[in-house]
Amino acid sequence: MKFKFAAFLLLFSFLKIYSQKVEKDSISRKKITLIKINDAPKIDGILDEEIWKNAPVAENFIERNPTNGKPESPDFKTTVKVLYDDTGIYFGATMIDPHPENIQKQLAERDDIGNDDVFGISINGYDDHQQAMLFLIQASGVQADAKIISNANDDFSWNAVWFSAVKINENGWTVEIKIPYSELRFPKKDVQTWGINFIRMIQKTRQNLTWNFVDNKKATYLMYDGIVEGIQNIQPPLRLSLTPYFSTYFNHFNGKSTANFNGGMDIKYGINDAFTFDMTLIPDFGQTSFDNSILNLGPFEQQFEEQRSFFTEGTELFNKGNLFYSRRIGGHPSVYPETSVDEKVTEYPSKVKLFNAFKISGRTNKGLGIGFFNGITEKMEAQILNEKTGETRNEVVEPWTNYNVLVLDQRFHENSSVTLVNTNVVRDGNFRDANSTAFLWNINDKKNIYNYYGAIKGSWVMDDGTKFGSRGQAGFAKNSGKNRFSFDGNYVTKNWDINDLGFSTSTNFANYNSYYGYRILEPTKKFNNIYLNFNVNYYHRLAPYLFTNLVINHNNQFTNKNFRSYGGGFELTPFGENDIYEPRTAGRFMKKPTYLNTWIWTESDSRKKFQYNLNFDYYAYNEKGRNLVSPSFYFRYRFSDQFSTVWRFNPSFSNNETGFAGKEGTEIYMGKRQRNTYENSLTSQYTFNDKMSLSLAFRHYYSDVTYKSFFTLNEDGTLTSTSQFNKNLNGTYNSWNVDLRYSWWFAPGSQLTLMYRNAVDDYLGISRMKFKDNFNTLFNEPMVNNISLKLTYYLDYNQAKHWFKKKG
Repeated sequence: MKFKFAAFLLLFSFLKIYSQKVEKDSISRKKITLIKINDAPKIDGILDEEIWKNAPVAENFIERNPTNGKPESPDFKTTVKVLYDDTGIYFGATMIDPHPENIQKQLAERDDIGNDDVFGISINGYDDHQQAMLFLIQASGVQADAKIISNANDDFSWNAVWFSAVKINENGWTVEIKIPYSELRFPKKDVQTWGINFIRMIQKTRQNLTWNFVDNKKATYLMYDGIVEGIQNIQPPLRLSLTPYFSTYFNHFNGKSTANFNGGMDIKYGINDAFTFDMTLIPDFGQTSFDNSILNLGPFEQQFEEQRSFFTEGTELFNKGNLFYSRRIGGHPSVYPETSVDEKVTEYPSKVKLFNAFKISGRTNKGLGIGFFNGITEKMEAQILNEKTGETRNEVVEPWTNYNVLVLDQRFHENSSVTLVNTNVVRDGNFRDANSTAFLWNINDKKNIYNYYGAIKGSWVMDDGTKFGSRGQAGFAKNSGKNRFSFDGNYVTKNWDINDLGFSTSTNFANYNSYYGYRILEPTKKFNNIYLNFNVNYYHRLAPYLFTNLVINHNNQFTNKNFRSYGGGFELTPFGENDIYEPRTAGRFMKKPTYLNTWIWTESDSRKKFQYNLNFDYYAYNEKGRNLVSPSFYFRYRFSDQFSTVWRFNPSFSNNETGFAGKEGTEIYMGKRQRNTYENSLTSQYTFNDKMSLSLAFRHYYSDVTYKSFFTLNEDGTLTSTSQFNKNLNGTYNSWNVDLRYSWWFAPGSQLTLMYRNAVDDYLGISRMKFKDNFNTLFNEPMVNNISLKLTYYLDYNQAKHWFKKKG
């Protein structure tokens, strides 16, 4: 293990030296040179201070969408003035609009982009084209911010504390912004050179413009920023903030009421100019949203989205390699107690309590990103009753557990990286421990046309011996121009298991993929853009070899001049499938017939008050009476800039599907079944202003399954009808939940949230109930009713020290 780590560091060093010898891509970059001020402007959205008159100006914006490279229209001219002082950097933007009465300004919650005109700033303090901080202000005054990461999704879970104001006037609209240095990352140097770009989105014309030209045909947005110079002799401030919270809960369930009061704190400390320490003490996740549970008949567990802010904010490094599934921390206990004939479990914890957690993350000015996460969960016990003697005993179902994640991510060439990821789970006592390690590479050529990517991963599980598994991938892609393609291969061994801190399902397989895409990004006579994609995927069992599937796929998307989108496609498995997972037994498989899946969809213009998305998905199997019909409907109506509502309806009807029914000894039984599912959800939001909102989220999920006949699974994957298995597996699952939430951002970084929650679910061993009877049965079950109030207050050291000085 030491040799592998030393070899990895040697490779890092080589790549670092090599990257310094490679010329930078010759992309044209505009420059703006700043001047320092002594008196800060008032952030009120009105650029009337004397200091703005002589401020450096960024102008001559260029259209990015829909017509890439077109100069801005004089009727919509944008100018941005920039200044700085010892505390932060200031921006004053003027956006001309000949019809200011039509400027779109829908109110939304923070970090939500509404039907709005938008002004944005991206700042890369290291000028490395790899990562930037994005600050967006909407014409409604609502802020949004994110971390933009090269070759990855933008991270809108990151929240900064900055100051902004908007004014709409007879000529258009203006913006003033102050971004404190504490919210930026930059090296400790006497003279700063940052990458920067400015963004303007005009919603009524669906135009997206930038100050420095961004070529949509290749590379990423981050490769095309301009340069800001002239910031001199500033000291990065001490980055220390505390966010204490206080919460109180009132719960009512099954005739019992409880109340409790909690308090804790999140701490954020800037270790140096590059690295940040985050810690949560006595965490409280009581106001996270409900999980959208389903009736899961498949061979693998359901995966849920992370909704706890500590685990979603600033986790871009920890998500490298897909080894970290944070829901494992504070999830269900890892074991269920063994009981004797006379015993039963009377109390079993539904979740493991998180004791504390911290993470350290950042990136050096040489491009080395380092992330370390540590979390500790408490010991949890189940209570067991001996019904014969009346005695009770406790048994540990989850011991004290330590979770660790370490990431080293070296960037080079401004567009490439290699990464080492390690996760480790250590449980107290004789419980299972686990470890996983991955080495990843993502290499782009200098012109950002070709990409080489891959990964080698290993997993170790220590539980009555050591189980080792591995996973690998290698691929090559062309990612620019109208014609794009990729080829890659993957394999996973049967012992691959990262489920102590990650999420894995399918094992013991290999697959080979090829992709060709044709895209038109420039507007044509009828369309703004066109995407055509073709995919071929071949799958087989790894050991022993067994063909499992060949999947041929085509999908397309068109956006017309009126910004309506539509598309469709088909998917075909010409040779059927040998399913190695549905039998739930290693070495066995079940033959599935060929299917042809076709779909079509359309989406209306999002600028309109009424927006819809309609989708129809149909699977036709080469088996009598077997098909799957899965339509979906989305309707959104915006009553005003303050009030909107969305209804989603997703039914699904699976006729004569075949799936696992049970196992007795060596005999595996399959069942032919009918399954009907209905999922209804309604979300509404009333936004009082850019700081305060009221929202309602409702979901009802209903799924029933009816078994028609049973079969034994033969060794060759075929089925034989049987009367030996006659268990009642018919069932109906219902889930209902409502969240009513009032949110008030009463100060920068500080929030008060009042929430009412209602939830109930049930499972019945019958099916094909009338909808009314099904609904009545659900509401005969005891409901969870919860009212909670939570207050978080942001305390910044740099502001607090001025308070004390004034008092002195």
